[in-house]
This record gives sequence, C-alpha cells and structure tokens, in this order.
Amino acid sequence: MTAFRLLLASIVTLILLFLALPIILVFVVSFSSATYLTFPPPGFGLRWYETYFGSADWLHATWLSLWVAAAVVALSTVLGTLAAIGIVRLPRAIRVVATGLILSPLVVPGIVVAIGIYYAFSRYGLVGSPVAIVLAHTCLAVPFVLTSVSVSLAGIDPRLEHAALSLGATPSGTFWQVTLPLILPGVLVGALFAFITSFDEVIVALFLSGYDAVTLPRRMWDDLRFYIDPTIAAVSTLTTVLTALLLAAAHTLRKRTEQLGNENNR
Repeated sequence: MTAFRLLLASIVTLILLFLALPIILVFVVSFSSATYLTFPPPGFGLRWYETYFGSADWLHATWLSLWVAAAVVALSTVLGTLAAIGIVRLPRAIRVVATGLILSPLVVPGIVVAIGIYYAFSRYGLVGSPVAIVLAHTCLAVPFVLTSVSVSLAGIDPRLEHAALSLGATPSGTFWQVTLPLILPGVLVGALFAFITSFDEVIVALFLSGYDAVTLPRRMWDDLRFYIDPTIAAVSTLTTVLTALLLAAAHTLRKRTEQLGNENNR
C-alpha cells in the first residue's frame, strides 16, 4: 500500500509539474535581459516590466480591459442573480430549459459564439466599440453567475423567506434583508468569475475589437503575431498572478458559502 501511494503521489506530482511548466518558463523569461524570447535567459532584470508600464499602447489596452471587465461584472451579476432567483421558482420542466439556454455559451464552442455575436452586432453597427465587447462578455459571464448563485440558493432554507413574508415583510424587503445576505458569498464568487471571464477572453475580442477598442488579450495576440519580444512574458506573468489571486478569493468565498449552507441546514 505504501509503494502504491508513493507511485500515485509521484504521478500526480509529474502531472502538476507538466501543467505548471509553461507558466514557470514564462515567469522566468519575463525577467530576461535578452531582446527576444529565449530560454534560458542570458541575464535577468526588470527591463520588460519597465517597457510594459512605460508603453502607452499596453496601458491603454490594460485600462480598457479593466473597464470592460468592471462593466461586465456589474451587468452579469445583476442579470445572473435575478435569473437564478427567477429560475428556482419555475416548474421543473421549464427550469431545465431556461437553465440550459442560459448556460449554452459554456457548451457551444467559443468560435461559434464569436461568429454569432459578430453577425448580430454588425447589423447594428456595434462592431469596433467597447460597448459591443461589454455586451458580448456579459453573455459569456452570466452563466458563471447563474451557477454560483444557484448553488447558494440551494443551500437556503425556504422557510426563512416564508417566515419573513408571514411577519409582514414585502417581497422586495424579504429579498434585501433575508435572501441577498444569505446568497451574497455566491454572488461575489460569480462576480469574480465574471471578471476573470471578461479580462482573459480573446476569441470574441478578436471579432469585435476595432482600432480603438483593443483589449489586453487582443493586444497580447497582436504582439505574438508581429513582435514577439519578452514584454509579452511580463504581461502574461502579471495577468496570471492577478487571475490566481482572484481564483483564491473565489475559493475562499465558496468555502464561506458552504459553511453558511451547513449552518442554515442545522
């Protein structure tokens, strides 16, 4: 049994190293002193981080991505939360259909979604504007909010809402004072995933971004195609660290949601 566990641990370790190796290589190259992508680096320094923070093009793309992600978080959190609350009150047959339709962007290949959104938005002249990217990313982010909030709603005892209503609370008052505080961790988790989805998305951005609406992933794509210098490694490292921090926060909030669900079920 000890030998089997040792073998299993070795296999798992090798798999994790295989998955993490590209990230480690990018991290090392981001500190390279070379003028092109090479490994191992001939020297180390912060040259490419300075290039990133000193470039108007890179910073413009970064701020646009942050602005788009913030708008997507606001829209998708509201829509996803309301959708989850409404769907949980539907009959089972209708609930399954409605949930499947909202979650369809997660099932359909990204390129198919991007083509469909492009043709839909091009008819209204939205292609090339940040508004188009916000609306498209909202469609991609709502399923994550819906899933997270639905999990939180499943852990709530419905008798709490019934008790508030029986004591004279209005439906809106019950939502703000009872339901929302209980599902808030799930809402925040969904918002974090919505931010990550928008900030890291590139396929839809390739179709919708124009000359002025270039997001950071789109800028990284163009850099890989035309320039290929270690600046892309520095940007990749920064975005990886940001995504990891957000995922850690989402994991913490998810644990909080599970704890609240267990406490409510006691």
